[in-house]
Amino acid sequence: MPDIRHIVFDVGRVLVHYDPDLGYADLIPDAAERQAFLSHVCSAAWNQEQDRGRSWADAEAEAIARHPDKANLIRAYRQRWPLMVPHAYDDTVAILRALIAAGRDVTMLTNFASDTFREAQARFTFLTESRGVTVSGDVRLLKPDPAIYAHHGKTFELEPSATLFFDDSPHNIDGARAAGWKAELFQSADGMRRDLERYGIAPA
Repeated sequence: MPDIRHIVFDVGRVLVHYDPDLGYADLIPDAAERQAFLSHVCSAAWNQEQDRGRSWADAEAEAIARHPDKANLIRAYRQRWPLMVPHAYDDTVAILRALIAAGRDVTMLTNFASDTFREAQARFTFLTESRGVTVSGDVRLLKPDPAIYAHHGKTFELEPSATLFFDDSPHNIDGARAAGWKAELFQSADGMRRDLERYGIAPA
């Protein structure tokens, strides 16, 4: 196996749980209605534009222009964001911290809005413990755009062939591999441990 000298973690659904449904469970009790709202009003694609750097004010204005009758529900997305990120994945965080404690070079690369990422860092201190992080909302680039992998690699002086990346999205894994990185799809902490071991890395 190649000599891995850099390990890069995604954040959402790898280190912290994220589920927009949790923010609307009491506001839209009917599951089908709630799913329709999160599919067509405040959709994943709509939210992704905040990850790209769009302001919440502009995002809300755009959605309200499409659905003026749902203005309060649209504004609730940002207001209730903490409910959507209820906890960290302790088993994965333990791996992250073990790698850092062992002297491994660990960074993070995440699709995340700038302001909510800072909020997440205040709640989850492990998000401040790696050598650094590239936040899509800060650089206005999204995975799997090749430019964000290049930006991260240049910022942290990573050698692509010596870099191992974990992400929960197959598209983002494909983007990392296209950038010359080694990359493994995250599905569980146990799976991550097995993947690390295959690369000769054994976190405590």
